[in-house]
Amino acid sequence: MSTPEKKESLAEKVKRLSRGLRGTLAESLKDEHTGSLRSDDQLLLKFHGMYQQDDRDRRDERALKKLERLYSFMIRLRIPGGMIGPVHWEALHNVAGQNATGTIKITTRQTVQLHGILKSKIKPTIKAFDQVFLDSVAACGDVNRNVTCTANPSTSPIYKEVFSYAGEISRSLLPKTRAYYEIWLDEEKLAEKEEPLDPLYKELYLPRKFKIAIAIPPYNDVDLFTNDVGLIAIIENDVLQGFNVSIGGGLGTTHGNPDTYPRIGSVIGYIPKKDILKTIYEIVTVQRDFGNREDRKLSRLKYTVDRLGLDFYKAEVEKRTGISFEKAREFQFTTRTDEFGWSQDKAGNWHYAVFVENGRVLDENGYLLKTALLEVSKTRRAVFRFTCNQNVILSDIFPKDKDTIESILVKYGVHKKTTEASPIRKNSIACVALSTCSLALAEGQRYLPVLVDKIEDLLSKHNLKSEPITIRMTGCPNGCARPYISEIGLVGTAYGKYNLHLGADWEGMRLNKKYKENLDESAILGELDNLFGKFSKDRNGKESFGDFTNRIGILN
Repeated sequence: MSTPEKKESLAEKVKRLSRGLRGTLAESLKDEHTGSLRSDDQLLLKFHGMYQQDDRDRRDERALKKLERLYSFMIRLRIPGGMIGPVHWEALHNVAGQNATGTIKITTRQTVQLHGILKSKIKPTIKAFDQVFLDSVAACGDVNRNVTCTANPSTSPIYKEVFSYAGEISRSLLPKTRAYYEIWLDEEKLAEKEEPLDPLYKELYLPRKFKIAIAIPPYNDVDLFTNDVGLIAIIENDVLQGFNVSIGGGLGTTHGNPDTYPRIGSVIGYIPKKDILKTIYEIVTVQRDFGNREDRKLSRLKYTVDRLGLDFYKAEVEKRTGISFEKAREFQFTTRTDEFGWSQDKAGNWHYAVFVENGRVLDENGYLLKTALLEVSKTRRAVFRFTCNQNVILSDIFPKDKDTIESILVKYGVHKKTTEASPIRKNSIACVALSTCSLALAEGQRYLPVLVDKIEDLLSKHNLKSEPITIRMTGCPNGCARPYISEIGLVGTAYGKYNLHLGADWEGMRLNKKYKENLDESAILGELDNLFGKFSKDRNGKESFGDFTNRIGILN
């Protein structure tokens, strides 16, 4: 099959004319008459790991006064596998306080982002990160995004080897343009003819974003099947043999557009570890060459796979690599939650998973989480590992230092907060949504904790308070908090209104289904009250809530 001809969308034109993602960003930055960037530059900015945003809570007020919107910027770091050292955390803490809102947001892709950065503070922020060897290259945009990996080192004696693939994959798929370093770090500019065409991304980059995750069974904390490419580590006798490869996962949809849909990835075979980098590279090139560039709503890998067929996609990758997929090896996922509190690896080192509600690290209402983590970083006795569930693991702690770290966690109430939070709260995820996300139709991280308070009351009413249930909320249908693969999914449709989705499994192997549309809080609680009552009375043994709602047929 030859590559079909495709019409050029506006985004494709902007990329093609961008001169290696440079556009007119340098000129936009110098314009002091506005806090915004030029429209084309706003798209290119994403490839540099940033989004332009504005305070939507104050839009009407500003409009009445005929003032420009309060524009600011979000910066997301590229941290393959989600690990940074204590020096990095201290720098992040300081930058957040000096140049952003002060809140550090742990994302669902195992990295962190800062909001509220003014245009004049972008370069100082990036330069501050560069001082500690952190960057935001390719953290957003139509490229491979942050590569995620099972977070807790206590999961496997060969964790370090598996984890190392996150960095290797990230490096192999980075854009080659020097635009980031020229614009933000004042690197001497190359003459355009001196910069060769990127062999992977060429001049158009990818049709849309591309996500890769690595999981170590039985842990599926990365929600592997929601990714464009998923790698399932196959370990035999404590030796990493290779990876089962899944393709075509993705959750974003568009309300009212039946051509868009969530999809879980399909396992297409096994690849020995020596061939995995080449295989992933060519999976990306097939998407580059065959992905839909006319309609961005249909441009993710999942749609390419369904349009061409799994067999064609697999054969094309094999043709480009010269490597045949072997039959997939057996594996089993049993959980995707984080193991909160202390755990110890086989080398004897300790790891403490801290519960961070919706990933928001700040000092608020007397709970000084941000201060506590800064104090931990200053001991230089723990590294920081972010999880895809928006938590942080204080990791690689020597036995002699465990008491020091624990004393800080107890002192600031972090240990108490982590141990006493209910199971459903610990298994909750929410996207940023209002007030900064331009796509949000409803609240997310600001509202879910309040709703969980009320859901906890319902669970107590039905003697289910200790029941682990995954609940996720997004302010729009794009799926950033992965609501379509949670036991209770809430997808914003309008301010205060959500579609209620039910029926995903605990392990992350099955999508849920839409149960009811456009529910307000009262209706959501009413539906859950009824369902919890049935679940408490009619469940089979230790059947999960998702399996129960799927079994009793309410979703048919």
